[in-house]
Amino acid sequence: MSNTERARDSGVQSVDRAISVLEILARHGEAGVSEVALELDVHKSTAFRLLGALETRGLVEQTVDRGKYTLGFGLIPLAGAVSGRLDVTRLGRELCERLAVEFAETVNLAVLQERYAVNVHQARGPSTVLTYNWIGRITPLHCTSSGKALIAWLDPAELGHLLKDLVAATERFTEHTRMTLEDIEADLHRVRELGYALVEEEYEVGLNAVGAPIRDQTGAVAAALSVSGPAYRLPVGRLTDMAPAVVDAADEISRRLGWFPG
Repeated sequence: MSNTERARDSGVQSVDRAISVLEILARHGEAGVSEVALELDVHKSTAFRLLGALETRGLVEQTVDRGKYTLGFGLIPLAGAVSGRLDVTRLGRELCERLAVEFAETVNLAVLQERYAVNVHQARGPSTVLTYNWIGRITPLHCTSSGKALIAWLDPAELGHLLKDLVAATERFTEHTRMTLEDIEADLHRVRELGYALVEEEYEVGLNAVGAPIRDQTGAVAAALSVSGPAYRLPVGRLTDMAPAVVDAADEISRRLGWFPG
């Protein structure tokens, strides 16, 4: 085994042990160095180093009076990022199913992840022809209804930086894909005016969609709800007719997340 392979294996073992430490503290509530070392079957010095590294990142903290360790507040942002997505899926599942039945098309929930939209839930209508599973798939922000709904209401400065990165890496998926900063900005302005996003064969030939933002308790966009299907079944006129129902469903999920517009 090469030095590189040994270093990689050692790094993986350290990560595995660090995760085990967190699981031990979650299970017991608190534990000292000796207890952690015993459960991991490692020397106390190794357990001490693992706890020290986790403490530096705020993932564990030491109780002053007993010298034991507990889970730290640094875990809260990590847990919050996941729980927010889980809440959207849990609270939106019923409405997704309802829309899928009403329109007999595919309904997706998506969240923002860096420069992509990630689909976290899908419901299919009873007559859906396409059987592609979108769950877990990352899709572009500038040419999908979910992506547009996710970024249209970002802070202008944040949106500006994001769009510059997007344009620099923009791929033309179809002849209808918007490629310039000016075109994308104008499209997002229209999304904000309408309250929903439309896509006509911008990401895939023959695929149209309508999407609306889902907001959290602060009013920030937390996810997007979209309905998509073949262009021959969802021409722009039908998409426009469907939009109010999609917006209403997205607003209902937002209310379930704690958002109440003023």
